[in-house]
Amino acid sequence: MFNTFLNGVGNFLSSTGFSHMFDDGFFKIVDGGISGALGTIIMLVIACVLLYLAIVKKFEPLLLLPIAFGMLIANIPNAGLFHNEWYTVKDIDFATVLSKGGLLDLLYLGVKLGIYPPLIFLGVGAMTDFSPLIANPKSLLLGAAAQIGVFVTFFGALLLGFSLEEACSIGIIGGADGPTAIYVTKTLASHLLPAIAVAAYSYMALIPVIQPPIMKALTTKKERMIVMEQLRPVSKTEKIIFPILVAAVVSLILPDAASLVGMLMLGNLARECGVVDRISKTAQNELMNIITIFLGLTVGATATASSFLRIQTLLIIALGLVAFCISTAGGVLFGKLMCKLTGGKINPLIGSAGVSAVPMAARVSQMVGQKENPSNFLLMHAMGPNVAGVIGSAVAAGVFLSMVG
Repeated sequence: MFNTFLNGVGNFLSSTGFSHMFDDGFFKIVDGGISGALGTIIMLVIACVLLYLAIVKKFEPLLLLPIAFGMLIANIPNAGLFHNEWYTVKDIDFATVLSKGGLLDLLYLGVKLGIYPPLIFLGVGAMTDFSPLIANPKSLLLGAAAQIGVFVTFFGALLLGFSLEEACSIGIIGGADGPTAIYVTKTLASHLLPAIAVAAYSYMALIPVIQPPIMKALTTKKERMIVMEQLRPVSKTEKIIFPILVAAVVSLILPDAASLVGMLMLGNLARECGVVDRISKTAQNELMNIITIFLGLTVGATATASSFLRIQTLLIIALGLVAFCISTAGGVLFGKLMCKLTGGKINPLIGSAGVSAVPMAARVSQMVGQKENPSNFLLMHAMGPNVAGVIGSAVAAGVFLSMVG
């Protein structure tokens, strides 16, 4: 009896994460990444820092918190929640995943099969009012101009030695759209998913810090003080036709963008048609929240020490910042051009909202403009290029996916 008890205690102690901490030694380099106990400890510290930023600093908490927590639990030795190596191969062994996989292995299939990002877009569409874009179609150009960072960084990544697939995945960070970045990366370069997801959501959270200096550097005080005319009212018929038209046109031109743009416009159609309120509310709330949890947890779980702690990750994060800054600058500079062409009727600050982060980028345009002119209200004008940026990032993703084939 006593021996049985001792064996049980021994089995318990040998199964703990502490006992497996040094299975790969204290420090080891695996395919250019840090592994071993040191790598595990570093990843746990990074996860705790991200949790601090999400909870205390409120940096994009809805996604950063589950990402950080997924990173935390996936790096616990011997937990068996996620096996990153199963998904870095070209053909997934679904039989192994279903029979031996942990919780996060099963949930990650939603990322790998391209299910979660389009469903996020469904929720975004249901929560988004496209009226500012419909009322001022010219703002679509600002959303397109703000995608310049995506393509500049794409070419930059190629020059730095990244493959075509990797460069596409890195460039899309400039669109400031997390689900789009995840969708492209899981398809083209899944081994880069941890670094790209962390970079994309980190920069989205830091929009109020990154964008204002660029906006002020590229505009004059006079331009920032411009008060724009009130937008015209948009009819219900226009609101219903718009998502149908956009979904059809974009899908015909770029079939690879159909899943993202199609779900975005389906959500918006449900919102605007007025006959499926239950579907619209579900997409905005319950479904959106569930998918956000699943997406965040599983993307965070891919950030293991050997895949994340490498020089390549630092380079990707740096390129992501460059992409984001260039996209912001591209939108503002095109806004200046439109300001000149319209005789000073457009405030260039709204061009910075052409990145896809809705509605944070539009709020930053409002904030910077109101500091110069307290009576200036740019929010609704900025929402036009902001929602155009959502469409633009999905189109950019379709371009990359069609290029690689």
